[in-house]
Amino acid sequence: MTAWVVRAGRNGEDEHWNLEQGRATIGWAEIGDLTNCHSREDVRALVEAAFPGDAPMRRANHTGQLWAFRDSIKTDDLVVMPLKTRPGYLSFGRCAGTYAYDTTEPNKARRHHLPVTWQTEPIAKSGLHDDLLYMLNASMTVFSPSRNNATERLNQVAQTGADPGDAHDTATASAPLSPQPSPSLSLPADDVTDPATVPTLEAVRDRIRTHLVQHFREHDLTHLVAQVLEALGFVCEVSPAGPDGGVDILAGRGPFGLDSPTLIVEVKSEPGAVGASVLRGLHSAMTQHKADQGLLVAYGGVTSPAKKEFRQLRTQLRIWDAEELLNQLLGVYDRLPPATRAAIPLKQAWVLDDDE
Repeated sequence: MTAWVVRAGRNGEDEHWNLEQGRATIGWAEIGDLTNCHSREDVRALVEAAFPGDAPMRRANHTGQLWAFRDSIKTDDLVVMPLKTRPGYLSFGRCAGTYAYDTTEPNKARRHHLPVTWQTEPIAKSGLHDDLLYMLNASMTVFSPSRNNATERLNQVAQTGADPGDAHDTATASAPLSPQPSPSLSLPADDVTDPATVPTLEAVRDRIRTHLVQHFREHDLTHLVAQVLEALGFVCEVSPAGPDGGVDILAGRGPFGLDSPTLIVEVKSEPGAVGASVLRGLHSAMTQHKADQGLLVAYGGVTSPAKKEFRQLRTQLRIWDAEELLNQLLGVYDRLPPATRAAIPLKQAWVLDDDE
């Protein structure tokens, strides 16, 4: 059983369609049906006919990914789709059959497809270690991450939402891999295992999220959330560690924190999504404390039933997952206490957006 990353469009334009239709698609509208391609050379001939002006290495790259999608992904292999439409999350599924080409699909970018049984809930990247995130950020559309026991670990993530790390090498499981050199022209065209990773904005954000997971666990995360809220103008009272009755932070405006809007905050640092019961508990605590608003910080996100209940309470409640907490933290970073900035050492820089 192998793990495969299959992206769904440069901007994630086919992600929702794939999840709804139970498919994985890869684009390449210029290339026709691969069903009758029985070797890499058959695919190469189609690629050379479609992209005669491309450099040899680029055509080899196309060939390798198309051949892998056509021939190498097998039934029951794990399929991972990084979500552009929901940053910070991955959809996991199992390949449920063999390659097919849908001539009836009007969108040619969706014609190449594999049947996939997708899991109902996406999984937050916050549960993954740096080295695994580094591999997932490789620049190809179709590839297989294999280093550092990646297949076994991704299967664990799919089941539990948490990365167990590389039991054979704990040092590399907690630190990012060094950049790999670009493949040489001598590599086989179908070599799509562990391709080079490019330093995209998504990769940078992934690195910061995992840094927060490693250095701000449980009650430390609660204190970090309080510091972000204080930078936003709230006066915060943090509950002691331990059972808190659904109240981790009491916050409000004004010199004593008693002015409206008053705020009840519950912080969940676990990597998995939390359910609707947590949302109900927060709403109950708001009523008990006569608070105007509630904030649920759920680092692993919330389940679909919780989202459904949230829609009925959205005038009173807000949810910050790991991605939104990161947005808020970056927005007030220069106003955080010096000790916190030292624990999250960020440097602002302009970089070329490779996604464009």
